[in-house]
Amino acid sequence: MDAFCTWLGIFFVLNIISPGFSTCLLGCSCTNDYLGRSLLCMETSMGQIPENIPNDFTKIRIENCHLTEIPRGSFSQVHALEFLWLNFNEITLMHIKSLEGLANLTELRLQGNKLTSLPWTAFQSTPRLKILDLKHNRLDVLPEHALRHLPALTYLDLSFNQLRIVSKEVFTNWPLYQTAEKAWGKEGMVSNVVLALHDNPWSCDCRLKGFVEFIREVSPPIILMNSYLKCLGPASKAEKYFHEIQLKTCMEPVASVTEYNISLSLGANATLTCLVQARPLPSIQWMYPLKIIRGFSSTQTQIDEETITSQLVIPSVHLADRGIYTCMANNFIGNSSVSISLNIDSSNSAAPLPPPVPILSSDDSPHIDIRIAKQTIYGITLEWYAVTDNPADMWFTIHFGKYSSPKKEMIFIGPGINTYSVSDLLPATKYEVCVTLKNHPPREGQCIIFVTGSDISEMEQRERLIHIIVIVCAMVLAVPAGMYVCTTETRFGCMDHCMDFWKKRSRRGENAEGLERQNTFDSMQAASDEALCRDSEKPTKRRKSEDKSKGGSAAHLY
Repeated sequence: MDAFCTWLGIFFVLNIISPGFSTCLLGCSCTNDYLGRSLLCMETSMGQIPENIPNDFTKIRIENCHLTEIPRGSFSQVHALEFLWLNFNEITLMHIKSLEGLANLTELRLQGNKLTSLPWTAFQSTPRLKILDLKHNRLDVLPEHALRHLPALTYLDLSFNQLRIVSKEVFTNWPLYQTAEKAWGKEGMVSNVVLALHDNPWSCDCRLKGFVEFIREVSPPIILMNSYLKCLGPASKAEKYFHEIQLKTCMEPVASVTEYNISLSLGANATLTCLVQARPLPSIQWMYPLKIIRGFSSTQTQIDEETITSQLVIPSVHLADRGIYTCMANNFIGNSSVSISLNIDSSNSAAPLPPPVPILSSDDSPHIDIRIAKQTIYGITLEWYAVTDNPADMWFTIHFGKYSSPKKEMIFIGPGINTYSVSDLLPATKYEVCVTLKNHPPREGQCIIFVTGSDISEMEQRERLIHIIVIVCAMVLAVPAGMYVCTTETRFGCMDHCMDFWKKRSRRGENAEGLERQNTFDSMQAASDEALCRDSEKPTKRRKSEDKSKGGSAAHLY
């Protein structure tokens, strides 16, 4: 017992003489100086911030240790910490609560890491932070309110990053900047605030106008470490310094054409030209009825800093190429579009020119059999067949949009084409798509309603859901009148009706094909309760030749 008491006494004495002497991390060194107790870890392969860091350090320096992230509360137990250096690691992620518990932190250095963004609200936990060193990272965005939670900051180094566009409001909204301006004007002497912003790939277009003006006018107490900021682009301003350039205010696109109506002979080559003025230069795309089926090449030529032309080339025009071609331009401010009508003259051709709009009286009721022939995770492919006197000469209109939207997008399809693909569908959305003769409103039996899966981020689940729904639709789409549709609003009680209907069809002579579809239906019914169907109330007559129908094959989707 006496020996134990003696050992315990020695332990307490040693702790008093050298606090924490046995608590330094393995592979690191610990020292004491006038700043307090320090932890130094250099070129170790720890890979992550240790969880057992003693709480009596005022300075921690972990460099070249292959750290990849700063998790939540990494140093929350080290309440006395004032200096934190994590330079030359491989940090790509910083948690929004990574600095919690560090109310006394005055200096944070993260030089030479791989940060592409920063959770600026993390600095709510460090109200006393004066020095923030972020040079030699990969930061490409500086939010407008990035410095809101740094009221005590006197040194900010953002040099050697990937910043291209920065708003001057980033600095004018900085509480310290606003306070310093008032103090400077009133007292004539305040602490200087040092900013380092050089060696970033600045894109000197209209979006940088306010920042360029801020840099030109900046004066004490704001001091630039290097005031010669240089443009990387665009080409007309590359390698020029901010004080050498004049930037204009941004402008939304204005698109125009010289010819709104173009007539060409059958087989001629067509070049449609669109002129757009905008600051900054916009992205341009062409939209036309047959784009998904026949994609034409387009080229762009920059005339000057704010003018660009786009040309759409259509080689050897066909009759089906007639229609409206729309040039669409957009930048971050807005968008603009202009349309060109292309007409094809077939007077020198042996083939007769089909009328642009089928000549039908209001009493005519052509039958259009529509089905979903294919589905993917992202969309569907429609296929239809029209019963008219001259089906080869018919133009069609696709009406497509959300089921709840009264106004649908219209796409015109030329003669001889009986398929159309819809892509980029939104998840958990109910859609309606109809096929009619050109410029005619949809009629009963010419529409399909379908529902997409619930979550675009869960790709496998979404594929399963949309697959089930489309199969149920395709099985009943062979009924052009009183068409059955899929919806998530009804329940499985209506499935019995669908099954009874399908069995009746099987007994009318489609036993083999019907059995195959029924088996598919049964297997799908148990797989999901999202595939539901209902029928409309008005029956109409079917096409006589439909017993050889294409509708059944739609059940075999892939």
